[in-house]
Amino acid sequence: MLAGEMYAPGKIRLIEVPEPVLPPSPPAGCSGQIVFQPETTCLCGSDLPYFGGSDEWPIEIGHSLHEMIGTVVATNGDRWRAGDRVLAVPEMQQGLFERFVLDEGRAIEVDRRVPEEQALMAQPLGTAIFALKKLPNMLDRTVAIVGQGPMGQLMNACLRNLGAREVVGIDLLESRLRTSRLMGATATICNATESPVETLKEILGGELPDVVIECVGHGHSPFNLCIDLCRRNGVLLFFGVPGPLVDGLRWRDLFFKNVTVHTSVNPDFQRDFPLAMRWIGEGRIDVGPMITHRFPLAQIQQAFETFRDKVDGACKVLVDFPAKRA
Repeated sequence: MLAGEMYAPGKIRLIEVPEPVLPPSPPAGCSGQIVFQPETTCLCGSDLPYFGGSDEWPIEIGHSLHEMIGTVVATNGDRWRAGDRVLAVPEMQQGLFERFVLDEGRAIEVDRRVPEEQALMAQPLGTAIFALKKLPNMLDRTVAIVGQGPMGQLMNACLRNLGAREVVGIDLLESRLRTSRLMGATATICNATESPVETLKEILGGELPDVVIECVGHGHSPFNLCIDLCRRNGVLLFFGVPGPLVDGLRWRDLFFKNVTVHTSVNPDFQRDFPLAMRWIGEGRIDVGPMITHRFPLAQIQQAFETFRDKVDGACKVLVDFPAKRA
């Protein structure tokens, strides 16, 4: 079967590897395992450090995919049966295999009320829901979201759903800001051509927002811009995954603004991902505008390049495995 190998910075190829072997019984502490066969996946910003050759984590066969829908092929547990359609999240983002063994608890049922490419968005949406539960009641609040990639777009939609008065999307790319309006932003700022602080004050009647959310991360995080955008006694949610060290962070300025800071990682498979799937299935959030590109697995190199370089306004880039054709 095929697997992915990131053999050089910015280079990925498909190689042949052995089929996975499901143990007759699960290991201690695990209720059950499945052999999962992905059919549709999508790329995430957290896949790019692997693709770029970062030395933050070891790069191994199967890196890097972790948002995928497919079929349970076999199981040694009781939760799933062969043939079930599930959304699965592989360990350590090693999902670039045609089939792999996975703890049965790392999969949830697919909602059939929407197309599967939309149900797939329950994985990233679940991470947004988990993060937003750390914030205060958002009804009537003003929010600025720095970074309008896929996660920033989902934050727009969630906050509009939660009753925020103003949801202001900020990004360097006009192409992404056009999507922001479709995903729930009430206003946008292109900080490549506008002063984000002054423009935000104009939008909010001279004030800075109640909440600022950072959705960039991975070595490009605009930490200090987020500090500038925070009001005194405001709230700052650092959502984007940071690098191992953050140079030049003006923590003193943050300190004297008396800002409350939240971070977020590792959502709950029992609550956050199922709730995200339900929101999409019930139509509470329309994730359709985020999905911009689609490639077969044979074009995985082009898919990663398109996502990395934001070609033609790329937001969520999907990849179909060979099993999808069947």
